[in-house]
Amino acid sequence: MKILVIKLSSIGDLFHALPAVHNLKVELDADVHWVTQKENVKLVECFDDVSKVMAFPRKETLKGLKAFVKELRSEEYDYIIDMQGLLKSAFVAILAKGNTRIGPSFQREGAFLFYNAVAGKKNKNRHAVDECFDVVDFLKLKRVTPTYLLNFPKYELPDVASPKIAIAPVSRWDTKNWFSEQFAETAKILIEKINASIFLIGAPGDKEICDKINDLLDGKAINLVGKTSLVESGSVLEQMDVLLSNDSGPVHIACAIDLRNYVIFGPTSPLRTGPYGDNNFVFQADMDCVPCYNRVCKFGDKRCMSAITPEEVADKIISDWES
Repeated sequence: MKILVIKLSSIGDLFHALPAVHNLKVELDADVHWVTQKENVKLVECFDDVSKVMAFPRKETLKGLKAFVKELRSEEYDYIIDMQGLLKSAFVAILAKGNTRIGPSFQREGAFLFYNAVAGKKNKNRHAVDECFDVVDFLKLKRVTPTYLLNFPKYELPDVASPKIAIAPVSRWDTKNWFSEQFAETAKILIEKINASIFLIGAPGDKEICDKINDLLDGKAINLVGKTSLVESGSVLEQMDVLLSNDSGPVHIACAIDLRNYVIFGPTSPLRTGPYGDNNFVFQADMDCVPCYNRVCKFGDKRCMSAITPEEVADKIISDWES
């Protein structure tokens, strides 16, 4: 049995799909191939359930597209499973060689026209991980416990005191970002009260914010921003005791490795895309405008984020650490 999974982006989406993919592999005794965007290939290669990863040529030339199609059609698949549900992912599904193409319940942009079947009925009042399990039910397979089998390349960290707390302070939406001063004040309390070792993590584009936080901490954090690849950041998180983050990709890596996870939520809903599982805690203000799903705050002040204080976040982390 050979199956093709199509899940192109983002980091969170990839991890949302992984438990269902593991379920398919186990119950079908399947060889799993995966198509994702080029920037995510190295990450998907860390998924032990996947034997082959192909890069979708989103920004490639015609020559690059032809090479992708040739590679894609070099195998024939028993099931072609689109877990993205967009026109571009459905386009990949129709190009792949195989007779059974299954799309997700949350498909849009007319993607259903390219499928033989859509798995399940649309229901957005549940977590994205649970949505992905629709294909397991559609194929009448037994559900197994959500499992993430990962193999990150080792990244060496300095030997410092515990608790080791990673802070990921930047997301793709400004409205999802807690303020730098709030992260810094929380870190100060954690350093003072439980002698925490603070690690700042992020992509090169996050450098300005992380540098600002470290300046506010008088350089007391270990600033790894831009120094680790995406997969190396997985290894960093494996060596942490706690993650403090906005609603962003590292949250879902933390869930996959069962790292204790504290997440600041503002304009988005943890019901759908929050940390999955029990080893996490979400902070979100009780306000009429939450969640708004806006990339720009209509009030101009991100008041839902201001309402969450460094003291309440630090107190919760300290209480859990000392219990």
